[in-house]
Amino acid sequence: MNHHNQFSLAGKVVVVTGATGVLGEAFSKAIAAAGARVAVMGRSKERAEKRVNDIIAAGGEAIAVLADVLDENDMRHAKEVILEKWGTIDGLVNGAGGNVAAAMINPDQNIFDARIENTRMAIDLNLYGTLIPTHIFGSVMAEKGKGSIVNISSLTAHAAITRGLGYTVAKTAIEGYTRWMASELGIRYNGGIRVNAIAPGVFLTEQNRDLLTNPDGSFTERTQKFLNKTPYRRLGNPEELTGTLIYLLSDASAFVSGEVILVDGGFTAFSGV
Repeated sequence: MNHHNQFSLAGKVVVVTGATGVLGEAFSKAIAAAGARVAVMGRSKERAEKRVNDIIAAGGEAIAVLADVLDENDMRHAKEVILEKWGTIDGLVNGAGGNVAAAMINPDQNIFDARIENTRMAIDLNLYGTLIPTHIFGSVMAEKGKGSIVNISSLTAHAAITRGLGYTVAKTAIEGYTRWMASELGIRYNGGIRVNAIAPGVFLTEQNRDLLTNPDGSFTERTQKFLNKTPYRRLGNPEELTGTLIYLLSDASAFVSGEVILVDGGFTAFSGV
């Protein structure tokens, strides 16, 4: 281990799914800044290429890989593209996911009228959108017996947050999957392959902007409830997730596996009083 800078990702190849989103952008740039080559994965060509250009302009190395995390053939093809370019994969960040608008249960809606297929869509995106890339890119790590996988959980896996049914079920499952996979891979690869998760608090992204802010930019009543339950009394900035992410991808966390780290400004710890 390089004790000089155990947080360095120099020489590593890291795949980031959902890299075209707001959190994915912060993840990708931080990973590149830590010295890794980044496979920026998403479905928007324009945004993926912009992320890559930003990284290259900052002196990093990256490629855009257009692929859908729910499509196994897409993922296999993406794996070949990355291996052809860089020869290996050392890290995977399962950043793809998020709330599916259709799966949100509104306060004036009858819960029992909620459409199961909408809930299933949210579970698919968040749970299988993590499982599929893990199985396909993880197989590369297995060949050399070394790697780090970081899943993205949520506050909703620790305390119920109204409305997001499918999202809550999926993120709770991701934490179980993180522990299960960490245990299996830890045993099979002598601790060489690690699996952990980050559970972010509330961050303002394009995806949740309409839920958290009014058209004039002020916070909604729902957002105010989040702030009241957060000792910091503010939302998180995407960059505030990156220190934890780099730690989990790097050799600094070599003996850490099956862990979920909350990055939530104290939300989960606080009773609200």
